Amino acid sequence: MDELKIPQHVAVILDGNGRWAKKRRMPRKYGHAQGAKAVEQVCENAWRMGIKYLTVYAFSTENWKRPEDEIDAIMKLFRDYLKNCLEISRKNDMRVRIIGDRSCLNEDIIKVITQLEEESKNNQGLNFQVALNYGSRDEITRAVKKIAQKIENGTLRSEEINETIISDELDTCDIPDPDLMIRTSGEQRLSNYMLWQLAYAEFYFTDVLWPDFDKKELEKAVAFYNKRDRRFGGV
Repeated sequence: MDELKIPQHVAVILDGNGRWAKKRRMPRKYGHAQGAKAVEQVCENAWRMGIKYLTVYAFSTENWKRPEDEIDAIMKLFRDYLKNCLEISRKNDMRVRIIGDRSCLNEDIIKVITQLEEESKNNQGLNFQVALNYGSRDEITRAVKKIAQKIENGTLRSEEINETIISDELDTCDIPDPDLMIRTSGEQRLSNYMLWQLAYAEFYFTDVLWPDFDKKELEKAVAFYNKRDRRFGGV
């Protein structure tokens, strides 16, 4: 991989946990648990490869439509994972941030998120973002409301609004836009994920189910990225 250009920021849609479990005649929650282990491993692989930012789509605003028992299992998994992430961030000098609307999350989850972000904010390793209760349209709507409030307060004029002003109000305000977006399990859509930030990202779709996405698969995605001619609208 030494001769390859490594993307600074990789965004991932973690898809296929349920199907992975079904293939093994196991409950969906088992697939989600294995998917969480895969996230831990991909963080290590990404950092060793030279990737600086990694953002994973863990739970969308639309995922609340799933069966209640599955949501309960996922939230329990998040509780355990976030606590485990505290230890991982200390061990690996990893900075962790959670993007998305926290208002619908239980107080104990919010408390762990706050602690995790505070304790890891000065870490110098991988910048790891978890999209939790995240939807891009919701994110943009919240950003527009913040901008509207500034106009109402007289601290911003409408003619001053530009792309930078909007970007500064998004959950990813101090994070560079992704260079590469990976989606597993064969689906080929964005599913309301980082619509603003992915404007010029390269898209890589693979049939591999998320729990099977290992170092070799990440290397395939980066190799694909290297074949793309990124002109950003130029010639």
